[in-house]
Amino acid sequence: MKKNFAVLGLGRFGQSVVETLAETHQDVLAVDVQETPVNQMMDVATQTLIADTRDEEVLRGLNIDTFDYVIVGIGNNMEASILTTMLAKELGAKKVIAKAETADQGRVLQRVGADQVVFPERDMGHSIVRKLLSNHILNFIDLSDEYTLAEIVITDPNFVNQNLIQLNLRERFDLTVIAIQHGRKINISPNPTDAVQLHDVLTVVGPIENVEKLDETLKK
Repeated sequence: MKKNFAVLGLGRFGQSVVETLAETHQDVLAVDVQETPVNQMMDVATQTLIADTRDEEVLRGLNIDTFDYVIVGIGNNMEASILTTMLAKELGAKKVIAKAETADQGRVLQRVGADQVVFPERDMGHSIVRKLLSNHILNFIDLSDEYTLAEIVITDPNFVNQNLIQLNLRERFDLTVIAIQHGRKINISPNPTDAVQLHDVLTVVGPIENVEKLDETLKK
């Protein structure tokens, strides 16, 4: 289902969000106080605007309350980030996702109304370290401080030719398998009787520590 997004602040994070949303054919409004990044997004976003989002009348004129998501990508200007987030919530924004560069900034953003705070640089660092330290984890997407979505490649012979019932990952690790990739073919919402083959990639959802336990259990 197509949704509409307002991305306020077009640094590297904001531009990446706009580009990703555009690739999935979502409606995206891209806003920045600087002309250059706005011009860079003109052929990408549905609509662009050069404006200072610290101005309440600017946000009111955007009908900020009509967007499904408002993403505040302003990270290096704490005042602008906090004020934009606060005004967006005061004007009725349904869900505000704000970028933070420090823990202190994140705490303030939550206090002024951000529904979700993201730390792109920190999370990227965590993801890189996890990949370096793990043997089988290809990708992580943290859903919260406790839960993650992870892709795990199967190289352990003890897991090969076993179906999901036999592997019993839900009981053993409290992990739910939501997809099995075999080569280029992806099996979404696999059946319990679907078997796992060598080098298949399982997409699982569950506690971060349990994903790490599964990684340690798998033989190289």
